[in-house]
Amino acid sequence: MPHDLDPRKRWLALMVLCLGVLMIVLDTTIVNVALPSIRADLGFTETSLVWVVNAYMLTFGGFLLLGGRLGDLYGHRKLFLLGITLFTLASLACGLAQSQALLIVARAVQGLGGAVVSAVSLSLIMNLFTEPADRAKAMGVYGFVCASGGSIGVLLGGLLTDVLGWHSIFLVNLPIGAAVYALCVALLPGGRGAAEGGRLDVAGAATVTSSLMLAVYAVVNGNEAGWTSLQTTVLLALAALLMASFLAIESRVRSPLMPLALFRLRNVATANVVGVLWAAAMFAWFFISALYMQLVLGYSPLQVGLAFLPANLIMAAFSVGLSARIVMCFGIKRPLAAGLLLAAAGLALFARAPVDGHFVLDVLPGMLLLGLGAGVAFNPVLLAAMSDVSPADAGLASGVVNTSFMMGGALGPAVLASLAAAQTGGLAASGASTQAALNSGYHLAFVIGAVFAALAALIGVVFMRAGAHAGAPAAQSLTTAS
Repeated sequence: MPHDLDPRKRWLALMVLCLGVLMIVLDTTIVNVALPSIRADLGFTETSLVWVVNAYMLTFGGFLLLGGRLGDLYGHRKLFLLGITLFTLASLACGLAQSQALLIVARAVQGLGGAVVSAVSLSLIMNLFTEPADRAKAMGVYGFVCASGGSIGVLLGGLLTDVLGWHSIFLVNLPIGAAVYALCVALLPGGRGAAEGGRLDVAGAATVTSSLMLAVYAVVNGNEAGWTSLQTTVLLALAALLMASFLAIESRVRSPLMPLALFRLRNVATANVVGVLWAAAMFAWFFISALYMQLVLGYSPLQVGLAFLPANLIMAAFSVGLSARIVMCFGIKRPLAAGLLLAAAGLALFARAPVDGHFVLDVLPGMLLLGLGAGVAFNPVLLAAMSDVSPADAGLASGVVNTSFMMGGALGPAVLASLAAAQTGGLAASGASTQAALNSGYHLAFVIGAVFAALAALIGVVFMRAGAHAGAPAAQSLTTAS
């Protein structure tokens, strides 16, 4: 339900919520920089090392929908605090880990806590800000945190690992988590869940969580097992079967975990499709461009993080006001399409970056366009996914859009990295130099990423309802409408 706070407290609460979300977003990338140090210290093999990342992604992706619905039933503030507590305690376990098993288990618990925080934070922000102009500004700040957190994680991870060692990338979460918890208790009023009194759809929760976890497992292991291997095929088939079972359950159960009427709202359905493609393109840009700068141009992790700084600064400029003004003037549809097309142009520029590229000529222009595109488009995507649903279903809608972004973010880099590796392997076998072969593979990934972004823009233009703004009211609860 909407929170009755004075304006100053409301904006302070937004900053605290975004700090909690930033901590979660950072953890998806900050670990990547430290992986070589973790491997050397704990004796991981190449095969087992990927589970330091995959254990987090598996639980994060699997529990987003369930976390959102639990927030609707039992209170978003209560679930946010629970998620922060889980994440912070798991960070402590990661930072103190002296064995592979403890680190992997603790990373899985981190993913669970992160899923709960991510699923309900957007709902809390939507309930804090009910005026169209304020809501657009708040969503701009949230969008900046989500879009820029990955590149900030690379920079911070490089600094902490170089200066204090890999344990510090987890232990730094302790004071942040404690501060976020204390400030949220002080700033956010307690409240019951907007859907309190409803029943938890246990069968739906079990099937969709299992489906998402199997799908994420198949995706993150696709490169290693092979995309056409029996393991990948069977896992994806089981995930699809469980998802079909979930949809069948949701069409019959009295209190569904995900009311299917949600997807009869055109902007909500469109925003989630756009979110998958958008996240696939953006995460692919982030990971593939980082590889290009490290392996082809020879940049250090710290230099890679600094190279993303121009894009972060542009996104920051939009988050503090420009994005809100654009949405209030032009609605959701046109800024979304324009931002995605700018991002597609930025990816296309990266697709022509040479082996002996220079930062100013070959990296900076693409970074600027992608920063501009993210700054313009991210806010409209989130608003479209959230503004047409009632407060009783806000956590659900938040969980759905976060799941879409997460699945796109997992699928995009995994698939494009696999295609890039195949291209690189073929050229290397034919006698091309290592750097030339790598660069050609990255070019292919950038081109496909640009196609994803352009396709997302086209879908937004064709299917997004014109005239939607940040404060579009919800007509009724989807739970009762379904």
